[in-house]
Amino acid sequence: MNRPASPVLIIAAKEIRDSSRNHWFGFMAGIFLLLSLSVTFAGSAAGGSLHLPTLVSLMSSLSTLSVFIIPLAAILLSYDSFVGEDESGTLLLLLSYPLSRTQILGGKLLGHMAVMLLATSFSFGLTAMLLLLIGEQYQVVGLIGAFAQFLLSSNLLALIFILFSYIVSLKCTEKAKAVGCLLLVWFLFVLIYDLLLLAILVSDLSFVNQYIVNALIAFNPTDLYRAINLMAVEGGDAGGSLAVIAQSDWGVSGMYLLMLLWIALLSWISHRIFQRKHL
Repeated sequence: MNRPASPVLIIAAKEIRDSSRNHWFGFMAGIFLLLSLSVTFAGSAAGGSLHLPTLVSLMSSLSTLSVFIIPLAAILLSYDSFVGEDESGTLLLLLSYPLSRTQILGGKLLGHMAVMLLATSFSFGLTAMLLLLIGEQYQVVGLIGAFAQFLLSSNLLALIFILFSYIVSLKCTEKAKAVGCLLLVWFLFVLIYDLLLLAILVSDLSFVNQYIVNALIAFNPTDLYRAINLMAVEGGDAGGSLAVIAQSDWGVSGMYLLMLLWIALLSWISHRIFQRKHL
């Protein structure tokens, strides 16, 4: 006797089908692939020659560029998760079924994370395979480990911004407002915060020490993401506001723990807002 499929898996499958139907997966996978191939095989062109970068330089460049693209991709994937269905009336219909709001939230999160994982794994995984075939200067274990860590941290960062999107989507009443609010969130975390942190570091203020810098980095998941990838490959090439991270006592595992704390906090907030939402 076949058991009925879990409601969470049914909702997740619907989100995956929707992303496939509107060509989001192919579009973003193509962007990620173009980004990784151009950084890997054409990044040295600015120096007047073409050669494969060192592993440290490659991961530094990939994380520096991906920190702009991955949060934006996560936002575009999930910004209308609730406000869009609320506008069309399907959210009210969905809640009329024998489903808990926790199941609905979990199903959407599982589906969106599956889409991001497939897109990033295909694009960056293909780049890693090409490097294994033609990049004789790379050690196989080191290359695979660096890309595996890059994929893990990239999807954790995507998950954080998917949860940001859920919170905004649950609070907004129109999709246009949700997009505007999320672009502001992206702008603040990806650009403004790092510039302010850099200004604090170069201002040489007497009260600023390593503990304060670590605390400031912990308040920004995009800085944590870059720190993980720079520290994982002996982040000697770290620059800007991340140049001091090599002195951090947290280590890579501590950075991962902080990202998981971000995910836990945002999951709790989005779940609480959804439970209190009246339709």
